[in-house]
Amino acid sequence: MPETPATQSHENSRFSGGERAGEHASSPAAAWILAVTLAVVPMSGIPGEWVLQDTLKSALLAFGVIGAALAFVCSKLQTQETGAIRVHGLLLFPAVLSAYALGSMAWSHSYLAGVEACRWALLGLLLWLTLQILNRKTLPVLLGGIHLGAVGASVWAAAQFWGDLDWFPQVAVPASTFANRNFFAEYLICTLPLSAYLLVQLKAPLWRQLMALSLAFNIVALMMTGTRSALVTAGLVLPIVAFGLWRFRHALVVRRWSRGSKLSVATVLVAGLLGLGALPTANRTLLAEGPAVSPLERSLLRAGSVARKAEYTTGSFSVRASMWRSTARMMMAHPWTGVGAGAWEVHIPLYQGWNNSLETDFYAHNEFLQLLGEYGLLVGGGTLAVLLAYLILSAQRVWLSPVRGHAGQQAALQAMALCSLLGLFLVSNAGFPWRLASSGAMLVVSLAIVGWTTARPGRPWAQRSWKLALTVWGVALLFSVWVSVLGMRAEQCIVRSVQTLNRLVSEPDMPAAQREALQIEAFALLKEGVAIHPHYRKLTSIAADQFAVTGNLEAALWAQESVAASRPYIPDVHANRVLLNSGLKKPAEAQAAFDALRSLQPDAPRTRALGILLLRRAGQDDQAALQLKRHFDNGKVEYDLVRFALAIGLETRDEALTVQAYRLWTQGWPAESVAQTDALELAPKEWRNRMLKH
Repeated sequence: MPETPATQSHENSRFSGGERAGEHASSPAAAWILAVTLAVVPMSGIPGEWVLQDTLKSALLAFGVIGAALAFVCSKLQTQETGAIRVHGLLLFPAVLSAYALGSMAWSHSYLAGVEACRWALLGLLLWLTLQILNRKTLPVLLGGIHLGAVGASVWAAAQFWGDLDWFPQVAVPASTFANRNFFAEYLICTLPLSAYLLVQLKAPLWRQLMALSLAFNIVALMMTGTRSALVTAGLVLPIVAFGLWRFRHALVVRRWSRGSKLSVATVLVAGLLGLGALPTANRTLLAEGPAVSPLERSLLRAGSVARKAEYTTGSFSVRASMWRSTARMMMAHPWTGVGAGAWEVHIPLYQGWNNSLETDFYAHNEFLQLLGEYGLLVGGGTLAVLLAYLILSAQRVWLSPVRGHAGQQAALQAMALCSLLGLFLVSNAGFPWRLASSGAMLVVSLAIVGWTTARPGRPWAQRSWKLALTVWGVALLFSVWVSVLGMRAEQCIVRSVQTLNRLVSEPDMPAAQREALQIEAFALLKEGVAIHPHYRKLTSIAADQFAVTGNLEAALWAQESVAASRPYIPDVHANRVLLNSGLKKPAEAQAAFDALRSLQPDAPRTRALGILLLRRAGQDDQAALQLKRHFDNGKVEYDLVRFALAIGLETRDEALTVQAYRLWTQGWPAESVAQTDALELAPKEWRNRMLKH
């Protein structure tokens, strides 16, 4: 159908809000600031390691949301239109979680709980602000900002995939400006439904093909990551997106496109997917990973790998499954109140086995389990149940909405927001996207779109108190920005310390005077960073390990003690404290560290080995020999214990212990034949026949 002035006039109303009378609640300046924020946050990164990528993104999001809120407040004060302030029950979701986090500061890890309170306060303000500014004029601005952010982030990913760009340090490529390609993929999956809606609502013919190409480009960027959870999710969500747009097609602008325009857009979309998806990678890391060299090949092979049995026994899924089981044990131990907001990483070592300590630095890799583990069934479970029930009812309402006219346009938009949330919730079962700035923002913006048409003006008391409440909230968020700045400074100091230590490790022939100066500088930077942020376990642990590698045991011990003060239940930390204190000839401190380790893992092989080590260094070889014999009698035949027994037996001339240890060694570790021959040569001749006798 050709486009006419009458058609275009009808198109201008396509973004109408739920209540035309309340459209003056919007602030164009606030909408533009928020749109720019949603575009800048995902495409911004640090070309270096002086601060973590998501710390930068979180700070930018906080600044942008607060700036948009201030613009909205100024607009309201100028117009004196307080009667149009919208409220919605969805606002209780972040408010309740933020209030619980504040309360848990009194009995749980106060710092981590405070961080959680600030995070939910920021997301709550973003949700409230989005509800206020949404109308037919601001909606395309916000959707344009979301799509532009996704395209910008995808450009960086494509530069890494096709051009081997390495500006942004990351764990796994291509991750765009994110620290991990999983984080990028989880964000990108949330944007695709809203980008598709923006495409079918374009009225300018010249922009349709470019928009279709950019949407295809974003999908190809998702394929580049090879993130299996996101790829499987895309396979489930994108057909629902296509069906939803088809269902409401009579209410959308695409119905009024000419046949040639529809054909050209479809051709560009398909050709973009196939053409861009077939271009091979030039990234050396990805070429070394396997035979898949194009985005299409990579996505198919990676998605198909979920059917391999090894993935569930030794692959990444098995690691995640172990964390989920540990989280389930945590939930059963603290079913109603949880362990406290943000305290998962503090308590999770208590619920892991001695051989199951992988990824304790990270999150549970399941947002729902972690929410229940930290917030408990009463707050976390109740809030989550209400949210899911609301979304299910909203999906039913959208499904039953008229498919034509203004109501159909609203239903189509909300259907796409629900698809965005569905994609986010699916990948949240194997990751932690709510805790990252870009995908966390997508969570609440999508919620705001779903609840937009059912938001209503607040009651009179709410209208009178909104300024005070917003002021209090603004003060709290300004405090969170200040904390973010301090956090970035702390990260910079600790990361510079680690980089200095890395230089010492990589240049072993460095002059002694220069090495000493760099050691002093690295330790000063570490202490400065820890003084600002005493709970930065991830980076401080890396510095501790590097200090130990460079031989600075005092600095390594100081760093480990700092970590232990913040995270008292990590066995690895206490084991390192035992070794460092023992190496520095501090027997009392080493014994105290060993007691802490033994209280956490009384029956672990490492605990037994360190116990023998402390007895040896205290000159109590006779006690060590007795304990070793007791361990062997109880079936505790472990490599370190056997080597200790052989050494003690040879040194103390204990023939029985030496013979037993040597036989256990040859039976359990026959591949070490050369070392066993050397040990045999050290034994007296009269022992050798008995040592070789089986």
